[in-house]
Amino acid sequence: MIDDPTPLANFSGTARLFPLPHLVLFPNVMQPLHIFEPRYRQMTADALAGDRLIAMALLQPGWEGCYDGRPDIFPVACLGRIVAQQPLPEGRFNILLRGLSRVLIDQETCCNKLYRQARVQILDDACLPEEHAARRLRRKLVKLVPPWFAGQPAVLKQFRQLLRGQLSLSALCDIISFVLPLDICEKQTLLEELNVEERCRHLLHCLETNEPPEAPAPPTKVAQRKFPPDFSSN
Repeated sequence: MIDDPTPLANFSGTARLFPLPHLVLFPNVMQPLHIFEPRYRQMTADALAGDRLIAMALLQPGWEGCYDGRPDIFPVACLGRIVAQQPLPEGRFNILLRGLSRVLIDQETCCNKLYRQARVQILDDACLPEEHAARRLRRKLVKLVPPWFAGQPAVLKQFRQLLRGQLSLSALCDIISFVLPLDICEKQTLLEELNVEERCRHLLHCLETNEPPEAPAPPTKVAQRKFPPDFSSN
């Protein structure tokens, strides 16, 4: 695994684009990915040979008819860094991508590559809530998040530790937004919101207006955990 305390210190401003229809990456989270399409095998090889950076973008509705081309993508994406990789036969990869920062896609650039690239701007958090407001919002998250993990005691324990820990409200909202089974468009809206207080309020609204998933029925026999876990595919 590769870790760098300043992964964007020398960022050139040009990012490789990895558009997918059902995944929104957030800063502060890890996403395993299985890379098998030729264009994304090339993208991954180039990233590993260079700055290891990839911008995950969400495809806009209507992508189905032109997935192999250049379908429209939402303008706000998440720049991530490959922190671990596993080469596979035929040029495929399993990679682990860590979300680093929101980015605004300014303009796609022409390149002699199978994949897409663009000039992007790093987007910083704005309007951090005052301390008392942050505590109030955090208390609401402590109340509303646990029902979404009913029947998953190990996961619930981890989230309670996060909710009561020292993570910033921004990072906490990003992790929760990534993990919860929210509508993909809601996740994109949460990614695009730079105002941390408004982002948290929108997340709370999602939690209040949607029903948590039903707890799974108790297993009738000891379940065998799949290892390694499933990867998201391109």
